[in-house]
Amino acid sequence: MFVVVKIVVDEVHPIQLVWLEYLISLVFLIGYSVIKGEKWHINWPDLKLIFWIGIIGNTISLVAQEMGTGLSNAQTGSVITSTIPAFMIIFGWLILKERLDKVKIFSVIIAILGVVMIVGLKMTGSNVVMGVMLLVLTAITWALMSVLVKKVKTYSSLQITIMSTVVAVVTLTPFILSDTASLTSINFLDPKVIFSLLYIGAVSTAVAYVMWNKGLKVISASSSGLFYLIQPIVGSFLGWLLLGEQISVGFIIGSAMILASVWISVKFDDSDEEALASAGSLN
Repeated sequence: MFVVVKIVVDEVHPIQLVWLEYLISLVFLIGYSVIKGEKWHINWPDLKLIFWIGIIGNTISLVAQEMGTGLSNAQTGSVITSTIPAFMIIFGWLILKERLDKVKIFSVIIAILGVVMIVGLKMTGSNVVMGVMLLVLTAITWALMSVLVKKVKTYSSLQITIMSTVVAVVTLTPFILSDTASLTSINFLDPKVIFSLLYIGAVSTAVAYVMWNKGLKVISASSSGLFYLIQPIVGSFLGWLLLGEQISVGFIIGSAMILASVWISVKFDDSDEEALASAGSLN
């Protein structure tokens, strides 16, 4: 997603981009819901949570992510948001009362040091600093949203994704209507714009959101966040492969540290198995 956003962000303003990707994703999500035959109901406590999920995660986090990526680069975008596991551990402890796991804390510390190795020398210039600040906001809000998803009890991951996406579309629409010139200036006949919007909307939003929300239902918040540690490596590699962004020695060392943190977490912690077994018994 970071690479595609960097490709298309000069053609489509970040807010318009988020709005369009959500509209596209809703087409796929609602269609899949109809095919699947999902049964809908009303549960006000869960609906209130989903409203905040839509505001915090689907709106603030995504707008900050795409503006931050536009002001920095795909490597920085993917790497800064890899700090999400640290924030998920904190929010999981504060909100869900999850146990502070020493292994995961140690793993996240190693990963954050890996992040510093990769982007520590690139934080220069006013635009880059603003981009990094927006990406840190992305990490905090996404982590909070991910923890709140675990508190929703009566809706499926697909339903959560659909409703939170609707909240985001409604929230962003006034901003879109106040600047219709930015929307009408988009060249929707440009293949680059068409395929970028379809990929971001259908794959990295619709499919990825449902998979992420489903994963959050069966694995603890701190464990779920650890999967983000792979993201900077993939994002940086694709940035080099497709955008010509440079890969430094710091990237190699940082990537090794991130992979090491994942290995440590998997090797020396069994809480994931306990969470999966618990989820299996509930199902």
